Amino acid sequence: MHPPGSAGFERCIGFGWCSGCRIYSGTMVYVHRKRVLVDALASLSADDRERLLHKEAALIDYLDSRGPGRH
Repeated sequence: MHPPGSAGFERCIGFGWCSGCRIYSGTMVYVHRKRVLVDALASLSADDRERLLHKEAALIDYLDSRGPGRH
């Protein structure tokens, strides 16, 4: 979201959710600039990725279906 030279580069959106009660929350979180994050959407087509990025509930459903630690 932010270019490497930006002061906001070390921030990303973190999601937490409960699969059972369907409650989720998101917040800005700090990620050290040397930390490499796995793109959980990398295997999706551009259309599928775009659809998930515009619907938080669909994104959470997709991530939940992958289970913990599955990238």
